[in-house]
Amino acid sequence: MSSFLEDVITGLKAPQKSLSSKYFYDEKGSRIFQEIMNLEEYYLPKCELEILENSSGNILDEIPFKELDIIELGAGDGSKTVIFLEEAVKSGKHINYIPLDISGEILEVNRDLVKARIPGLDVQVLAGDYLKTIFQLKERKQARLLLFMGSNIGNFPGESAIEFIRFINDFLSPGDFFLMGVDLKKNPHVIRAAYNDSKGVTKKFNINLLERINRELEGDFDLDSFEHYGVYNPLTGSALSFLVSLKTQKVKIGENEITFDQYETIHTEISQKYSLKDLDKIASKTGFEWDKHFTDEKGYYSLSLFRK
Repeated sequence: MSSFLEDVITGLKAPQKSLSSKYFYDEKGSRIFQEIMNLEEYYLPKCELEILENSSGNILDEIPFKELDIIELGAGDGSKTVIFLEEAVKSGKHINYIPLDISGEILEVNRDLVKARIPGLDVQVLAGDYLKTIFQLKERKQARLLLFMGSNIGNFPGESAIEFIRFINDFLSPGDFFLMGVDLKKNPHVIRAAYNDSKGVTKKFNINLLERINRELEGDFDLDSFEHYGVYNPLTGSALSFLVSLKTQKVKIGENEITFDQYETIHTEISQKYSLKDLDKIASKTGFEWDKHFTDEKGYYSLSLFRK
């Protein structure tokens, strides 16, 4: 049984049905997510870009090293990171850029883009699960700045976010830095709209996960019988996405049959929001000496710099 099939069956047979958000990103899902990134309501990428354009120099001023490995987890195509890298080179630092991503193809795009913008820069791509490939860099002696952008920390539920940041701390050496993109708590209406856009693109993104199961795992989901629902809880800071079964129904996935009650939900994603005070507590809890926050003009988003 493939890990995709195994994860789907295990998730849909649980008391609270769930599907892992990591399976959103097949080729079609990745295209739809690019649409989401350009939506007016989806403020996150615009805010991160604003900070990179306005504050990269200030962030780099906090890092005393002249020679530096800049390691990026889940680097993607590098289209925003290259702004930071350009500023690092302008500041006189000698840097090596090491992007890590599950997709070897996207890393080729990343390297080509970065090399085109900064021809002399040393770029070493590393494809695979970054939780494993990162250990290939452990023996490098250079000072490190580790990047984790795009508010990806928000996809770690509960204590697993703390565990992940401790994992980062364990990888770093004393004096190294960690720069993390974080979506901040704000007006709940702004957050909810980001996951319930007026054009229905987020719904299309969620429904594509069922379509992928039909396509790849011999599923027979009736896509019109499920609705997308996104909700934000300002008490916990959790934005949650669900698919809702609009009727009592049975779905076959290969040899497996799954029963849905009317209005039963499948939990598909969490996107956790933090306050700056939350981040200060996380820094001390995970072994970092201090942290500084660089926000956009509205205070919607932070690039938070931690030092071990």
